[in-house]
Amino acid sequence: MNKLMLRGALCLGLAIATVGTGAYMTSEKLGSHSHDSGTALERIQNSPQYHSGRFHNKKQPAMAGLFEASWQWLKQSQIDKKPAGQVPLETISTEDLSALNKNEDVLYRLGHSSILLQLDGKLWLTDPVFSERASPFSFMGPKRFHPSPLSIDSLPAIEGVILSHNHYDHMDKHSIKALIGKVKHFYVPLGLGADLQAWGVDKQRISELDWWQSVEAGSVRLTATPSQHFSGRSLSDRDKSLWASWVIQSQHSKIFFSGDSGYFDGFKEIGERLGPFDISLMENGAYNELWQGVHMMPEESVQAHIDVRAQRLLPIHNGTFDLAMHAWYEPFERLLQSAAQHGVEVLSPAMGQKISIKNSEAKDTARWWRALIQEGQGKQAKAAPASTHTDTNPSATAARAISAK
Repeated sequence: MNKLMLRGALCLGLAIATVGTGAYMTSEKLGSHSHDSGTALERIQNSPQYHSGRFHNKKQPAMAGLFEASWQWLKQSQIDKKPAGQVPLETISTEDLSALNKNEDVLYRLGHSSILLQLDGKLWLTDPVFSERASPFSFMGPKRFHPSPLSIDSLPAIEGVILSHNHYDHMDKHSIKALIGKVKHFYVPLGLGADLQAWGVDKQRISELDWWQSVEAGSVRLTATPSQHFSGRSLSDRDKSLWASWVIQSQHSKIFFSGDSGYFDGFKEIGERLGPFDISLMENGAYNELWQGVHMMPEESVQAHIDVRAQRLLPIHNGTFDLAMHAWYEPFERLLQSAAQHGVEVLSPAMGQKISIKNSEAKDTARWWRALIQEGQGKQAKAAPASTHTDTNPSATAARAISAK
């Protein structure tokens, strides 16, 4: 496969997971189902976010078309699209989870936006993606940089799964089907229930929420809050289901989970109405100026964290899949630089590292990606002769700055 064909395939994977309509075909296999008649459909039609047959953002963001994004992907020089070595990972066993202090709220980052939470002694999952690729296809699309720190088989009972929207890098059919026997209940934005039911989840185990609606799940209170994004898994279902961020509150802690979003004034409203938070799980990755309205730049992620009034920031949506044109490590470094300017404390746990939601500090986590950057630079230096060429690629500039630290 030549370079042009390879980039074309990668571009297709990008569009599938993040930028485009969500897929290039409509089929029952991919997951694009009509909504149930009756109550579910009535709730969708009565939503303030729903009109003209689709859900809408409060203010519709500008976003490049698929052709423009594909063309830039093909022509732009790209470096460091994946780690040069093995991503540090701490495996999690069933025994580890059983031994957790039930009175302490903790989290584990599993990769991308998948987070395993213990809240009030029970386990929860956000946007679980355990598959090898963030794609409807097993043979193409964005591939994981690292395995999951634990398998679905090793998970004990899960109190609830929280989904932010239906893109393939957040709502994975294979993972959902494998989790059905372990999960008590699924909490999703309006419109996602139809797919879950088609995949085998009983509708009595699904709660669909509109923005600002809340539900009690034992001692945990969940509130679906606004985000600025879009939805779609096929050419025919663009924005037929809602997207959301989430406020997750237990007896011991309060968490903001951003899902996917461009920067908008809704973050400040969330902070004013429902903040402050112990921690924000904030999107930071897969960004580009062409689709900045639906994916934040790192500096905007820091501002969103400030807006929601969270104490510590844990950046997500990075380090697992190649979904954009920036170097794989660039989101971390740009966010850290902005966070330092604003006095924001950033947690950067290794995949699978246990984090205490109330008590962990930045010093408890390492900037683990920097060793991999240096490893990649070493390999490049051995493979290429010395050159006086000045590289203006921002990712290359970031890499040189990191190596100088």
